[in-house]
Amino acid sequence: MPVILSLSNRSFLFTLILLLGGVRLGIAQNTDLPSGFERWEFKVDGSSREALAYVPATVKEKPTPVVFVFHGHGGRAQNAVRMFAMNRHWPEAISIYMQGLNAPGRLTDKDGKAPGWQKFQGDQEDRDLKFFDAVLARLKKDYKVDSKRIFATGHSNGGAFTYLLWAERGDVLAAVAPSASAAAESLPKLKPKPVMHIAGEKDALVKFEWRERTITAARKINGCESDGKSWDTDCTIYPSKTGTPVIAYIHSGGHVVPASAPALIVKFFKEVSK
Repeated sequence: MPVILSLSNRSFLFTLILLLGGVRLGIAQNTDLPSGFERWEFKVDGSSREALAYVPATVKEKPTPVVFVFHGHGGRAQNAVRMFAMNRHWPEAISIYMQGLNAPGRLTDKDGKAPGWQKFQGDQEDRDLKFFDAVLARLKKDYKVDSKRIFATGHSNGGAFTYLLWAERGDVLAAVAPSASAAAESLPKLKPKPVMHIAGEKDALVKFEWRERTITAARKINGCESDGKSWDTDCTIYPSKTGTPVIAYIHSGGHVVPASAPALIVKFFKEVSK
């Protein structure tokens, strides 16, 4: 015998369906979180900060390397996951994809309507250096972090922030791999550190000549040999007696992270340690 619902019961059922649908919708809205990742949230000087973290299952069993990744100006941590994919190319490592806050850009977005990173020590009250410190402190508290294998990479404004980390947190980092960026104000503070510079010859935003000057300066700082030799496709390595080589990864593209870059960054990181 069919069940006939009263108007009030039907209204209640309809409302319940909407509520349940809303719950499902709330879950669906979190699908921007890549598979295998956690969203970490922090309070830094009163500001809400977040990062996407990939943590391998073995992280509490043995010392584990860490790779920090920084998106370009106007980007998102999710973009950096797709662009760098450290978790795919080095699944044994922790990879942390940091999310910037709105900030004025050096070459674009002068009004600061899009997320980015501080440009020099003291800029934005050092909010991003403090963010880095907070994430690293959590990693060391919760997991077995290999303190001799902590790395940083980033693209464009994120690459420039990687240089800033080299300058201001160089005692923590084993090596860096900035893409499509130049050292700018950080250059005078740089101390010998293994580095891979990724530069596109057709970059219309960050001029290739700026990167050439940075690479030349890094070779001098690191005490590199004058003659380089082939290291991999599009990559020239300048060895150093102090174990701080410079790799110039010069590709024919523009303001991009080449498809081959993530695997080569991992190869480079695996070859060096503090």
